[in-house]
Amino acid sequence: MATSIATVTARDKLKARHDPYYQKLTQGQYLGFQKLTATSVGTWVARSRDPETGKQSKRGLGAFDDIPPSQRFDAARKAADEWFSHLGRGGTTESVTVKAACANYVKHVRGTKGEKQAVDIEARYSRWVNDEKLAAVELQKLTRPQVEAWRRKLEKAPVVVNPHADAKDQRTRERSKSSINRDMTALRAALNHAHDAGHATTDMAWRVALRPIKNADGQRDAYLDRAQRRALIAQAPVDVAQFLTGLSLVPLRPGALAGLTVAHFDRRLGVLTIGKDKTGRDRRIKLPEVAAEFFEGHAKDKLPAAPLLARADGSAWNKDAWKKPIRAAALKAKLPAAITAYAMRHSTITDLVSSGLDLLTTAQLSGTSVAMIEKHYGHLQSQRAADALAALAL
Repeated sequence: MATSIATVTARDKLKARHDPYYQKLTQGQYLGFQKLTATSVGTWVARSRDPETGKQSKRGLGAFDDIPPSQRFDAARKAADEWFSHLGRGGTTESVTVKAACANYVKHVRGTKGEKQAVDIEARYSRWVNDEKLAAVELQKLTRPQVEAWRRKLEKAPVVVNPHADAKDQRTRERSKSSINRDMTALRAALNHAHDAGHATTDMAWRVALRPIKNADGQRDAYLDRAQRRALIAQAPVDVAQFLTGLSLVPLRPGALAGLTVAHFDRRLGVLTIGKDKTGRDRRIKLPEVAAEFFEGHAKDKLPAAPLLARADGSAWNKDAWKKPIRAAALKAKLPAAITAYAMRHSTITDLVSSGLDLLTTAQLSGTSVAMIEKHYGHLQSQRAADALAALAL
């Protein structure tokens, strides 16, 4: 005999038991009500049977005790229908939260792109996602307003300029648009990965809400010509000068150069192997003689695991170690105080493109995509294009 759970009166008459009372909604789809004690408000559950395999799946829907009892059946049915639709679109039966989706993505990155990128992304989740309300939301229940609220909070979060200072002396500034984009990209990647795995069958909750800010990656670093680069290097401490020289010889990211060990340099062939950088794959650069001699000098008498370019105390470089000395050297050289290590990379790439090197080769040397090189440096080819067109004149 069919059991009705649609009304408060009908549910109140049910005897307490462990197994839910089910009411059929459509073929293979049931809504259940579980009443463990005579005085409990009860909880709701959905049950679905796969028409092809006959396998049954269940999903707890909650108690809906935040709404009047007379409205709970309709609310539970709506939630059940959403789950049935999710399954019908090929979604998994597993319930995954935003936090779990982020953890799953970290594992994926660690296995496909390496430990360095996994640690960076995991740190972003730790700062901006894991302790937020959003983290506990199941992907199938995630809404655009929830994601938009998270984004607004992210955009308003200040950056501590001097994190090692006492709390009373700490200064803050607004977060840059590019930083906001990077943190949103990390969350978007995790949600898209979960979507691909079937934990969510639509990306409507985040597709627009996490859309990157346009033109956020405008030119952040000034171009330094060769004379200015030499002046900066001349004013820097010896170990910093060596690091800057390395950046002026090869268009690497500062972090990639800092991560190089002696083993990455093949002295016999004059080849530098860059480990898994931002692109997630190794690349080999055949060095010109002057660059090969520079790195040869720094590799001499060192063990393979030693930093290729080390600090004065022999330790590896990191951004906190080079920031202040470079700023001080820039002031001494009468250059803008905002000059960073990244400006050396920007300057070398600018020179490569301006000299006529094709964008594909430039991208390969720099460890980035052709699209990114074209976006930021393509305009440098305009004069060469004009000169080429001028040569066509009869």
